[in-house]
Amino acid sequence: MLYILILTGRCNLKCSYCGGSISEDIMPSEVQYSLDELTSFIEKDRNPSIAFYGGEPLLRIDLIKEIMNRIEAEHYILQTNGLLLNKLPKEYARRFSSILVSLDGIKEVTDYHRGRVYDRVMENVKLLQKYYRNELVARMVATEKTDIFRDVRHLLNLGFTHVHWQINAVWVPEDFWSDFPGWMRNYNLGISRLVNLWLESMQKGKVLGIVPFLGITTAILNGKSLQPPCGSGKNSFAITTDGRVLACPICGDMDWNNLGDIWNGFKSNLSLLDPCNSCDVLDLCGGRCLFFNRERLWSENKFNIVCSATKHLIMEIKRILPEIQNLIEGEVINLKDIIYPKFNNTTEIVP
Repeated sequence: MLYILILTGRCNLKCSYCGGSISEDIMPSEVQYSLDELTSFIEKDRNPSIAFYGGEPLLRIDLIKEIMNRIEAEHYILQTNGLLLNKLPKEYARRFSSILVSLDGIKEVTDYHRGRVYDRVMENVKLLQKYYRNELVARMVATEKTDIFRDVRHLLNLGFTHVHWQINAVWVPEDFWSDFPGWMRNYNLGISRLVNLWLESMQKGKVLGIVPFLGITTAILNGKSLQPPCGSGKNSFAITTDGRVLACPICGDMDWNNLGDIWNGFKSNLSLLDPCNSCDVLDLCGGRCLFFNRERLWSENKFNIVCSATKHLIMEIKRILPEIQNLIEGEVINLKDIIYPKFNNTTEIVP
């Protein structure tokens, strides 16, 4: 099981699509339980993985070190904005199976939404790359400023092993976008270009680490259902600073998302709501995410536009699947380089 530990509600950024620190109305800014209580809860699981999350978890490097010293996990994972990566001691950084760094693409796009952080983050990433040899994921938020083809390719060229993104839909007010349908049309064109680039690279023997492409291809090849793609409420659970257990880490104020606590245990019986249950791509979309499935904060038309983009992505992967299979059979690429994720590393798979 994956346990996503929200170490602090505080964040040292205030991104335009996020708003910064978690409100005290949702959870306290700092952890309220003891490490003895956390250890007792997690050690009931024989094979736990632990992801550090926030706010910005590197504001609590002291707590990260204490937990890693105390609780043996199969995988440690870190989601960070990267500004304090240089403060994380090397001996602890090397122990992470996966480090996810928030960057939204090229410098101009990243700095537009996140403040002037791109250069500082990349300086820290380059320092990390000198000694860190495990999975290093660039985690994008795709907004109206995003050119998905340009920005994903840019991040891959920076040496990240993988790139993942989420479309900034539903989480923000609809008027955050000036022309969501128009942008989505261009996004779909960009996805097609990116899929073509992915195939061209495989034909040369290199599998680019584009997370949605890898995850969906893996699900098709393995006949595995992605419900939900991130595992929330199935094999992934978040622990708030006040010890509640959530299915999804991003909406601690939603009643349906609160499953129990670390003292009394938890029970998860969440299921997808219509129209996802009757969709012909449900197995490969998985409802996209629990929040998107349950919280219809946008119009039905825009909900359907997001769904159509997911269907377009799936169909584009299916379009090149025969060639991928030929490349695997011809030993141009190795199947093990396609299978993703090897473990739940907090990536949501479906954008």
